[in-house]
Amino acid sequence: MADEHVVYVLECADGTLYTGYTTDLERRVAEHDAGEGAKYTRGRTPVELQYHERFASRSAAMSREYEIKQLSRTEKEQLIGLE
Repeated sequence: MADEHVVYVLECADGTLYTGYTTDLERRVAEHDAGEGAKYTRGRTPVELQYHERFASRSAAMSREYEIKQLSRTEKEQLIGLE
């Protein structure tokens, strides 16, 4: 979908969680896995997609990304079902 906006949570190889935004989830996860994604994930591959939410607008997705980033580790684990 050309107008798909996705917020996602990755679990990195070191056990940390990374939250991001994209319009192409498969491509973005592959970039992170190849060490070509965000600086944060480059040294923490491989990564595994744990959670994602789809939105109709970029602004809604960006707002949700911000909300998730404000959560504690425990709250994120509850959100993605790791707990």
